[in-house]
Amino acid sequence: MSSYIDLKYINELSARLGQFKKKGDYLFNFRCPHCGDSKKSKTKARAYFYQVKNDMFFKCHNCGEGQSLGNFLKFIDPKKYESYLLERYKGSAPSTPAPKFDFKPTKFEQIDYFDKLIKISDLKDNHPAKEYIIKRMIPESFWSKLYLCNKFMSFVNEVKPNTFPHTKGEHPRLIIPFYGVDGKPFAFQGRAFGKEQPKYLTVKIDTSKQKVYGLDRVNLQEHIYIVEGPIDSMFIDNCLAAGGADLTLRVSPDNVTYIFDNEPRNKEIIKRMYDVVDKDYNLVVWPEDMRHKDINDMIMSGLTKNEIADIISTNTHSKLGALTKLNYYKKC
Repeated sequence: MSSYIDLKYINELSARLGQFKKKGDYLFNFRCPHCGDSKKSKTKARAYFYQVKNDMFFKCHNCGEGQSLGNFLKFIDPKKYESYLLERYKGSAPSTPAPKFDFKPTKFEQIDYFDKLIKISDLKDNHPAKEYIIKRMIPESFWSKLYLCNKFMSFVNEVKPNTFPHTKGEHPRLIIPFYGVDGKPFAFQGRAFGKEQPKYLTVKIDTSKQKVYGLDRVNLQEHIYIVEGPIDSMFIDNCLAAGGADLTLRVSPDNVTYIFDNEPRNKEIIKRMYDVVDKDYNLVVWPEDMRHKDINDMIMSGLTKNEIADIISTNTHSKLGALTKLNYYKKC
């Protein structure tokens, strides 16, 4: 009953919400009426209605506003809110089917951005790029999803024209594609083989998406681990790499553990660790005698995945315990 009524009122509101689009059975995208969304682009829409269990909620990824559908209605139209309350909590479910949204989804041409590149799995073992992958001990199961790009700057300009005004200093890079839950690429990271700067450069194909690696293979119903870099995530089960992204997951904080690089003197990392604690997520605080910089460094030193999992488990903290450990851990 509640789902039907929520959808009915969303349907009635849709004409009043800019750039309103149906993204899924219980997912709708539109411009935020709280903040007005982007001031530069009239087409950018970063507000959503989404379902949790049998209830619909509102969230804006621009201003951060989040509320139940009822409170959203109260903000938009107090009279409609009163009708909503009466129908949802005092009425009975109508026998008619759920309202239909007559929106024609925009069709995007599916482009294989990486078909001109060479899969790492297809390279000979003595190729420098393959040797780099082997040296980093990246699991072979990932080799077919990693690519060699011999002319990185030119490739980026093909995908996103005029990213580089010129290609002076052209060089090869390892390409790590970022795929969404639908299996479609929305970004990629270029990792330098040499001393080129920046060492890591992430390019968004779809600018509306967060720069998160591993969405195509993570199970949101199981415990999720979040590290900084894509390569680190390849050594931990059910793991995402978020880098500096302000990641939004529709899961309980108890079900998420953040694992940052071991850099107690890095002010930016320490700040993000405190933010994680404030949001009630689990946090790995490395022991004082830890000499490894990150997960890949631990693997390359000879530690096994199981040994690393034990270290992570032993040093995972939350709430006051995490805060106490973090205060002792930081060196900045």
